[in-house]
Amino acid sequence: MKFDFLNNKLTINEAKQLNPLVLAFVGDSAYEVFIRTYLTINNREISAHKLHLKAISFVKAHSQSEFMKNIENQLNEDELAIYKRGRNAKSGTVPKNADIQEYRIATGFEAVIGFLYITNQLDRLNELLNIIINLSIN
Repeated sequence: MKFDFLNNKLTINEAKQLNPLVLAFVGDSAYEVFIRTYLTINNREISAHKLHLKAISFVKAHSQSEFMKNIENQLNEDELAIYKRGRNAKSGTVPKNADIQEYRIATGFEAVIGFLYITNQLDRLNELLNIIINLSIN
């Protein structure tokens, strides 16, 4: 069996059937890759350690929670439903460096990113990621 890692995606209906924590699992990884790529392309002269520190400022629960609060009113019906399912999902872990409310909002944020990524809604994903980048610059 040959798997196409770059093009094998789910339909919107298939993705809606996934556990929101699974969407957040995918979204967490995809978001970190997007942020690391953005930082690398836009900061070519700094060390990997400094890139890592900058990446942390984007991917920690507190930041994701703040980004989500700023984009929530721009989500469409499907995205909002995924966000709420992710935010309200009961995870078996307790956050180490964030309060529980921020952690849950961040999980909802990651579920939205995972949903958009796994359904190949790349234009919409780019739109939201650009909003996030612009929020961090201002």
